[in-house]
Amino acid sequence: MQKIVPHLWFDKEAKEAAEFYVSVFPNSKITAVVPLHDSRTEAEGGVGDSEFVNFNLNGYEFMAISAGPYFKVNPSISFFVNFDPSRDDHAKENLDAMWAKLSEGGEALMPLQEYPFSKHYGWIQDKFGVTWQLMLTNPDGEERPFIIPSLMFIKENVGKAEEAINFYTSIFKNSKIGMLSKYPAGMDPDKEGTLMFGDFMLDGEWLAAMDSAQDHKFQFTEAISLLVKCENQEEIDHYWKLSAVPESEQCGWLKDKYGVSWQISPEEMTDMLTNSTPEQKQRVTQAFLQMKKFDLAALKRAYEGS
Repeated sequence: MQKIVPHLWFDKEAKEAAEFYVSVFPNSKITAVVPLHDSRTEAEGGVGDSEFVNFNLNGYEFMAISAGPYFKVNPSISFFVNFDPSRDDHAKENLDAMWAKLSEGGEALMPLQEYPFSKHYGWIQDKFGVTWQLMLTNPDGEERPFIIPSLMFIKENVGKAEEAINFYTSIFKNSKIGMLSKYPAGMDPDKEGTLMFGDFMLDGEWLAAMDSAQDHKFQFTEAISLLVKCENQEEIDHYWKLSAVPESEQCGWLKDKYGVSWQISPEEMTDMLTNSTPEQKQRVTQAFLQMKKFDLAALKRAYEGS
């Protein structure tokens, strides 16, 4: 089971975006579409309908929601897509083909070309605002997954990427730190010793992080959050330790001390919302709208109507 699932927030385009991504990535499919009625809270601009979409891109799970124009996706969280010539004889050609598809209606943030860290790399923002870092990887390096979420620490967080990696790996079991590459002197405005690139594993899943002192016009928002699947209330309570902004706690959502949004969600709730009658789904929805941290027992009672 994929423990941490990237969750994308859209106004109305979640299903359209998912359909686009499964057309771009090989071996991909939409796995569920779940409409929820009267599922927005007053804090989200008033009661309204939402739609959840689960989709799988070449074995990597994503979730998306259409829930109103409250958050806009930006490059603070992007996704590395690793093309490994040691595993794919047509890695460069496949990278180029994916770049062409993602470029339709999109914008290149870093042009596709050779860089010191990769013979073939580009950073593209697609037509829905999601950004992808397509990279021809070094076949001599340690194998990494095809897709890896990447966090960019900027503004008041710049210089904290390595600290964040240490914090996250202290919270999640089965964790380790991978590569840590620091900025050398002379790369102003980035300070020597801050993190140029690092990756780390949380409960068996790879993520990446970097510092950037450039003058970026964005920051972490709820538009891309990281959903943690929990097996029981004990896990929900444990991962709630990530929370550092009490006023952001709502419906299983929290913000950590760096501003990254997480969703701490019981795996059973997915079943409650997908394998249910309309009445059960409505009861569960109304129950979780009243919660900050999820109470799994209360959700079960709502599902059962008891």
